Amino acid sequence: MTTTAPRLGTALARLLILAAALLGTLLAGAAPASAHAALTGSDPKDGAVVATAPKEVNLTFSEQVAMSADSIRVLDPAGRRADTGEILDLCSGSIVRYGVALRAGLPDGTYTVAWQTVSADSHPIAGAFTFSIGAPSTTSVALPDRAAGGGLVGALYGIARYVSYAGFTVLVGGGAFVLACWPRGAGVRPVQQTVVRGWLALTGATLLMLLLRNPYTGSGELSDVFDLAGLKAVLETKTGAALTSRLLLLGAAALFVAVLFGAYARRTDPKEKKDLSFGLGIGGTVVAAGIAGTWALAEHASTGIQPGIAMPVDILHLLAVAAWLGGLTVLLVSLYKAPSVDRSAIERFSRVAFGSVVVLAATGLYQSWRQVGSWSALTGTRYGQLLLVKIGLMAVLIGIAWISRRWTRRLADPRPAEEPDDTGNTEESEHAGESEEAGESEEAGRDSHAGEGASAADPERAAQLARQRAAVATARRKRERDADPERAGLRRSVLTEAAVAVVLLAVTTVLTSTEPGRTEEEAARSGSTASGPAAVPDRPVDIRLPFDTGGVDGKGVVRLSLDPGRTGANALHLFVERPNGKPLDVPEIKIALTLEAKDVGPLPVAPDRIQTGHWSASGVQIPMPGEWKIQVTVRTSDIDQTTIEKNVKIG
Repeated sequence: MTTTAPRLGTALARLLILAAALLGTLLAGAAPASAHAALTGSDPKDGAVVATAPKEVNLTFSEQVAMSADSIRVLDPAGRRADTGEILDLCSGSIVRYGVALRAGLPDGTYTVAWQTVSADSHPIAGAFTFSIGAPSTTSVALPDRAAGGGLVGALYGIARYVSYAGFTVLVGGGAFVLACWPRGAGVRPVQQTVVRGWLALTGATLLMLLLRNPYTGSGELSDVFDLAGLKAVLETKTGAALTSRLLLLGAAALFVAVLFGAYARRTDPKEKKDLSFGLGIGGTVVAAGIAGTWALAEHASTGIQPGIAMPVDILHLLAVAAWLGGLTVLLVSLYKAPSVDRSAIERFSRVAFGSVVVLAATGLYQSWRQVGSWSALTGTRYGQLLLVKIGLMAVLIGIAWISRRWTRRLADPRPAEEPDDTGNTEESEHAGESEEAGESEEAGRDSHAGEGASAADPERAAQLARQRAAVATARRKRERDADPERAGLRRSVLTEAAVAVVLLAVTTVLTSTEPGRTEEEAARSGSTASGPAAVPDRPVDIRLPFDTGGVDGKGVVRLSLDPGRTGANALHLFVERPNGKPLDVPEIKIALTLEAKDVGPLPVAPDRIQTGHWSASGVQIPMPGEWKIQVTVRTSDIDQTTIEKNVKIG
């Protein structure tokens, strides 16, 4: 009785369309990849108005970042650099904090802090915020609209990431399919081409990522691909080392592929083939795990909580993905290009795929907990939403795989089942393959002789014969392919499975460049307490006032401290220094405090001279909070004096 191959229902088709539409919506609305480190705090805070110019600006991150000399820039209202360019490492224990020193004598106004760095999981991050000294002012600073890792370079880098994952999947999964499921496939040309193309895709994408890395994490300009100094700097980073290691491992993978499709495919002695299969299995597993490790050591798993557990789990996850989806790709090629693929090979792959799904479920559950951390992050963050899409696609994929498994059980293999040999082939299938090849060779020989005779007599006739031979061969392959309705049904289900796998791989690639839900929520919690204006400093008022009276020895700096810098009694200390920082003895110092908004003052303060360059006054009364103007009059001689002033917030 002939079995009619059922078609996949419209419900499944609609589900696939819905999943693709949802994925497209998420990807279309996405900004360029925000990475996995997040700014959790700063001093001064975003929007703060401080009374005096701080000595430094520091930033706190959720995880380790790589800082360069230009990672933090502080710009004054006119757009000029207000920092010294000296990056300060303020990390302590689990606290990741970096700062930059500011220049002395900064005037009042609004300052912009622009920062760009690379998080520990290889993704560039950037941002900007403002703070004001004394009082807010207008600013001419215009920051670039392009986000870190965006633009054309970001798009190319993202494509290269996707191709690298796809190439790894096909290379590793294809090799595993041949060794574990269908050893005879090592001699099938379409299978060979598929695995080799996987190697080429992974190698090409890795080289492209290495060249794009400098502009991707820096300027964003494609021309910087040719910057050799930038490339050298990339090679010294963790990501550069991972990409270089991947290229070296791909050299070993090329040797594996050459042996698999060369010496292994030609072996006829069962014992020799078994020994070589064992060696290839061990070596291939080591190389595949090493390549997977280049992702684990440089991206998600290498940072955050429990990296010692997360990295080997990530390697297992990648290997399971490759064994399932890569093997699925080669199986699909075999079903369409080599219809003689054994039923036993398909059954073995079905078992391998089931084991891979079990590993994926276990490792994926751990990774989801590690990256999301809470139910609210699962539904309230972009990472969690993408993860839900991935879980949905996995469910669809498993459903289609179950349909494929049913088709596998119903396969009607016309060849009698014989006891398999050490290579997993039945003797009958080998004899059938040999007789088929002999028949094809004989037919090809006859056609070849006829073609040679015709070619000598009539080249046009020879070309016509060649076209006829090609048409006959194509028709024969199609007849063989369509002769078994169960195989036709299996091809359709595997094709659908592969289509969903392509979308699933795209979602996974986007997930690797999206800020995890756990980090996003931590940053939001820190931001809710750390952001917002802080007009009143939580430390004494300290100001620096350069002066120049115009006379001999008339230049210097006044340093004034008002402690505790709040309403009520305050202790005032004033230091007069030369430009080189040494004390300057002046004959007279006058101080006045004015609250212009309330028409209070000027309130005079008469400090006492303590020693050379040091003046002090105790019990200085600040009657009410507000923006007070502090005026200091410095006299350096009988006729040379000047008055300098600064506005400060006092609570």
